Formats: sequence, C-alpha cells, structure tokens
Amino acid sequence: MPVRLDHTVVNSSDRFVAARFFAELIGAPEPAVNGPFAAVVVENGVTIDYADHFIPRDQIQMQHLAYHVSDEEFDAIHARVVEKGLEYWADPYHKRSGELNAMHGGRGFYVNDPDGHNLEFFTRTAA
Repeated sequence: MPVRLDHTVVNSSDRFVAARFFAELIGAPEPAVNGPFAAVVVENGVTIDYADHFIPRDQIQMQHLAYHVSDEEFDAIHARVVEKGLEYWADPYHKRSGELNAMHGGRGFYVNDPDGHNLEFFTRTAA
C-alpha cells in the first residue's frame, strides 16, 4: 500500500507567527486554523501544522524541515529571504553564511524560522 504524508506537527512558541513566517516565505495563503494548529498547505494537500501548546517554549527542540522546490519557486523563496534581510546558509551547520549550495547539480540553502527550526530549500534530489 502506498503511503502518503498527510501532515506533520512543528512545535513553536507562537503557532501563527511561525506559520505566517513559513507561508510568507513560500508564497502560500494565510495559515488556516485547524483545531489547535495553524496549518500551512503545501504540495498534494500535505499540511505543516504549527502548535504552541504541546511543550513549554523553552523546551522546543530544533527540527530540520527540507522542501524540494522548482527552480522558479527557489528563486522566489530566496528573493523573499533576501528582501526580509534574513541570514541564510549554504550548509546545515550554518558555517557558509550568505551562500547557496550546488548539491546534486541544483541549488539549495538553509534559513531558520522564528523558533530556530532549520528550513532547507533545494531544487535537486540525490536520486
């Protein structure tokens, strides 16, 4: 049986601040209320559900969320990051600031959301 991701939960200090940050970066509509979550819809109806009630703010653990995007989407997302004056990196360890990477013959970068989650945007996969 094929498995399809339906949603994932990302802990945040403020669900709407975090969800709006992500939605603005990817050019998505305003996050929707989905029960106790602020939901951002991505490809194939998958939602990234931001929660601010599961754990105390000072105990939020960084998550790595990687997004495969088209070249056009990459350009738009990167432009929004630059326009907002956000720091971004070519590597997940945040050692190469202000650079893009060329992994797998594509382009990629990493940026932190307001809670320190490491968001990765890339145009080519290894396979």
